[in-house]
Amino acid sequence: MPFAHFKVPAGTLDEKQKEKIVTRTTELYVEIYGERARANTMVLVDEVADGGWGIGGSVLTLALLQQTPDPEA
Repeated sequence: MPFAHFKVPAGTLDEKQKEKIVTRTTELYVEIYGERARANTMVLVDEVADGGWGIGGSVLTLALLQQTPDPEA
C-alpha cells in the first residue's frame, strides 16, 4: 500500500489545502503504480505544534519560519 506522511506547522493549511495534498499525492502514486494504487493509497497530513520540531539543534517556530532572510547576511 503506498503511504505518504506530511508534517506541516499547525494552523498553516486550511481544509481545502489539506485535501489538495491528499488528492495530488494520490494522483502521483497512480501515475507511478497505475490505477490499482488509488484505492490503497494512504496520505496523512499531520500538524505539528509550534515549537514541536527543530533542525540543526535549534527549535523551529512558525515566527522563525516566516522571517525574511537578511540580504546583508
